[in-house]
Amino acid sequence: MRIDFNGIQARRIPAMNGGTGEMTAKLFADERGKIIPCKIHVGGSIGPHRHDTSDDVSYVLSGTGKAVCDGREELLAAGVCHICPKGSVHSIANTGDSDLVLLTVVVER
Repeated sequence: MRIDFNGIQARRIPAMNGGTGEMTAKLFADERGKIIPCKIHVGGSIGPHRHDTSDDVSYVLSGTGKAVCDGREELLAAGVCHICPKGSVHSIANTGDSDLVLLTVVVER
């Protein structure tokens, strides 16, 4: 399967899951999961939320941030991968002075 994200329009999402600021994301989804290239803009965050039916894998392409998964803090930077396993609660915040750019893959299981 080939997915061309050049043909998918980015949407702006304010206060994702009760977070702060704004993010921009493109979304591909089917019954197996989602692929989401996204940018959490400066000062923005994705609020705490649970993954009841899926694993959430976020690979950092650029920027810096912080993830909290089940109460444990993880620092994020380019080349780092954050994994939130099924059943866990996590949040992600941009702590830097540029966009936090992620490629997120959500795997349903």
